Amino acid sequence: MYAPHAASPFGHAHSFANMYRTVGVNTSVESADPHRLVAMLFDGFMDAVAQARGALQAGDIERKGREIVRAARIIEEGLKAGLNLEAGGDLAADLNDLYAYVTLRLTQANLRNDDQALQECRRLIEPLRDAWASIAPQATTAASTAR
Repeated sequence: MYAPHAASPFGHAHSFANMYRTVGVNTSVESADPHRLVAMLFDGFMDAVAQARGALQAGDIERKGREIVRAARIIEEGLKAGLNLEAGGDLAADLNDLYAYVTLRLTQANLRNDDQALQECRRLIEPLRDAWASIAPQATTAASTAR
């Protein structure tokens, strides 16, 4: 279950809202709970990778670059920055390593116009997004109980 407190591997709701704003995603983050904010980051990442792949296939290298940068910012400034490495233990450390690897692969995909690397990044993040979505009811219940 996810509840934003000291034992969580993730940061606080307010910091997620700020991080979400910094990655340039236009949406209403003020009313979203912490669980929803992370879900929005995952969705934004998947969208950016899909847009980058489409731009690459269309030969639009400039747009491909913009979308890969957006995906990398979501990882670095959103998902990775939101980890609580002190309280999160092995889970937070493993996620930190995964996010660093995905950022590296995104950079390589951008430099090499490598669709396979983009697909790999999607495959690595998709199970996290799906798992995060599957705990939504528990997270909502935990947040309501904590109030």
